[in-house]
Amino acid sequence: MAASTIREILTGSTPGRAIGAPGRSWLDTPDLRDRALSVAARLNAAGIGPGDRVGMVLKNGPEMATAFLSVTATATAAPLNPAYRAEEFAFYLGDLKPKALIIEAGDETPARAVAAGLDIPVISLQPLADAPAGSFSLDTGALPSVPAGQGGPAGPEDVALVLHTSGTTARPKIVPLSNANLAASARHIAGTLALGPGDVCLNIMPLFHIHGLLAAVLASLSAGAAVCCTPGFNALRFFTWLEEVKPTWYTAVPTMHQAILMRARSHREQARAAGLRFIRSSSASLPPQVMAELEEVFDAPVIEAYGMTEASHQMASNPLPPRPRKPGHVGLAAGPEIAIMDDDGGLLPAGGIGEVVIRGPNVTRGYDNNPEANARAFTNGWFRTGDQGVLDAEGYLSLTGRLKELINRGGEKVSPLEIDTVIMDHPAVAQVVTFGMPHDKLGEEVAAAVVLREGAAADEPAIRDFCAQRLAPFKVPRRVVFLAEIPKGATGKLQRIGLAQKLGLGG
Repeated sequence: MAASTIREILTGSTPGRAIGAPGRSWLDTPDLRDRALSVAARLNAAGIGPGDRVGMVLKNGPEMATAFLSVTATATAAPLNPAYRAEEFAFYLGDLKPKALIIEAGDETPARAVAAGLDIPVISLQPLADAPAGSFSLDTGALPSVPAGQGGPAGPEDVALVLHTSGTTARPKIVPLSNANLAASARHIAGTLALGPGDVCLNIMPLFHIHGLLAAVLASLSAGAAVCCTPGFNALRFFTWLEEVKPTWYTAVPTMHQAILMRARSHREQARAAGLRFIRSSSASLPPQVMAELEEVFDAPVIEAYGMTEASHQMASNPLPPRPRKPGHVGLAAGPEIAIMDDDGGLLPAGGIGEVVIRGPNVTRGYDNNPEANARAFTNGWFRTGDQGVLDAEGYLSLTGRLKELINRGGEKVSPLEIDTVIMDHPAVAQVVTFGMPHDKLGEEVAAAVVLREGAAADEPAIRDFCAQRLAPFKVPRRVVFLAEIPKGATGKLQRIGLAQKLGLGG
């Protein structure tokens, strides 16, 4: 029977390597299970059990991975970006109201003072440097002692993970994901990628984010595979990690792939020698040009997937060879059902453009304590993703953009992804993000921020002329700005909304 909780994933894993880190020995699956269940028992003894939220402010690495697994075996993990400022910690901790907060010993994060001000006890995590990767001790002395027998194992319907939405245009919402949601998603991802005991994932994604937690860590462990947890993305160290760890795959967001490609052009032999079985991309649309170059440089297929927090990450994915991978598409339904819905709640046939909707065992039942958001998010049992897209006759999904990111130029709707794809064909362009900027008469106008390839040259008229040959006049960017680096969010995703203001672009 398939696992329906994190605890069952831990206890059902076949013996082998589980958690690693560059320069560290591996933690095997029996040791991981024993350590995680021991930590869960410690939390129970301190009065923390199913339904209780435990905040986590831990840097990227194996200890964060094992701590996440330990907490979710009995309670609800609430990981937070350790780079937050005090004001951000105050908002998120105040909103989450965790029963305790785990912080690494000696870390002078502002979360400590915020937790003190909110009367949230702090659990100190001490990494064990001489032990296998991911080993740590916990000091729960700040928690009250309780009678024996408190807590216990978390069940399938108990919430395992809570994360906030990005909150780009509104107050962030809390997304609760059950053990059953996470176990189903891990199973879907492992099946899509045919993961097995011989696989090793090199994780470069942040572990306060659903992409890293589910696609890299939990999917690997659910399949008896291993995951090597790096300190975080570092393009300069990436090829050294490839040689040392010898992974069979890695997963990343498009901006990371593009940074890797910039290094790979001078490390082609290392890229080929890595012998990757595949490369995975998710969390944003991958330009087809980047996909083609990655495949050529690494001599490995690139599997583009489509995910979001509310679906416990994966919703669709391109399949492994020999089945076709379609550049510019995010693949076939890979877990939940996928449909396209019109404005009136009707489902559209193949070829119809509308909102992508999903339903299935990995989809959240609704936002926490937010009936208004839930009323907007669900229609006839389908969750509305906020993405616009179309399914082709073979069931492959392509996205035309976030509905809230579509540029409304005098009533004409412009897809930023369409403009991105065209500009990426220019030989001088390494990276681009198209966005809307305010216009006094049209409401919005099209703008683009461009990073040029090293040693290449192009100016604004050249990019505009290039676009004019391929796009209708109303889609040609009115402004093109050149940057050394495009601003990104905490997880490496490009941020279209608010970029005009950030760059000082008006009408």
